[in-house]
Amino acid sequence: MTPGTLSFMTSRIPAVVPRYMPLLLLAAGWEALTRSGLVPTAALPPLDTVAIAWYDLASSGDLWTNGVASMTRGAAGLGLAIACGSLIGILMAWYKPVRATVNPIVQFFYPMPKSALIPVMVLWLGFGDASKIVLIFIGCLLPVTLSAFNGARGTDEVLIWSARSLGASRARVLWEIVLPSALPELLSGVRTALALSFVLLVSSELIVARQGFGYMIGWLGDGGAYDAMFAVVLTGVLAVSDSSSLADAVLAFPIVWLFWTTIEIIRNRRRRHPAT
Repeated sequence: MTPGTLSFMTSRIPAVVPRYMPLLLLAAGWEALTRSGLVPTAALPPLDTVAIAWYDLASSGDLWTNGVASMTRGAAGLGLAIACGSLIGILMAWYKPVRATVNPIVQFFYPMPKSALIPVMVLWLGFGDASKIVLIFIGCLLPVTLSAFNGARGTDEVLIWSARSLGASRARVLWEIVLPSALPELLSGVRTALALSFVLLVSSELIVARQGFGYMIGWLGDGGAYDAMFAVVLTGVLAVSDSSSLADAVLAFPIVWLFWTTIEIIRNRRRRHPAT
């Protein structure tokens, strides 16, 4: 390691440590509780045994096989919910007949506990992947729809008026003004749906699955392998956390898009109506 690399890594420590300090304190508290005997190791295994169990699961390939199965189901359901929910929410904000038709349905189903639909999905679609994908789709559709609707309704009317005065059609205003303006609020709803998708995924796999994180958690817990069970739980939590961080990074793009769209509209308006 060169001195320059070592200096760079040392300079990054003050910025990195505060960010991960809560996690370090949580890990230290976990280890202190298990080592002091305040909590039985059967209920909360020490972190080192959890790490060893994680390594064994990863080495055997069980963790990756079940992880791919869970992520495929979750991505399919969440992806469909984002695509359909974004379209429905923006159309609700842009067209009053759509809002009058869809809004009562959304308000009726939103408070419903989505995990209660697991038996219904199994009855309709069987024990395969379809029941889990549709369950995640239904559960994530509503928060994405409402976020897209609120984001589209919050579009600055001055931007819409400016674009229409420049001759832009309703379809072009919807694509170039309303959609970029709704994206930050929409992505906030996507983050909520992301966490909800993991809850629904694990809940459904605990009951009706032979593969996946939920199945592993239930199977390992029933067999008394609590260290391996906690290893699977932590793997799922880290996967959701990484996905949320990715959503935060993506959030910067629509904000930049909206900024430059606004600047372009202002420039075009000044060209057509120069100050006298």
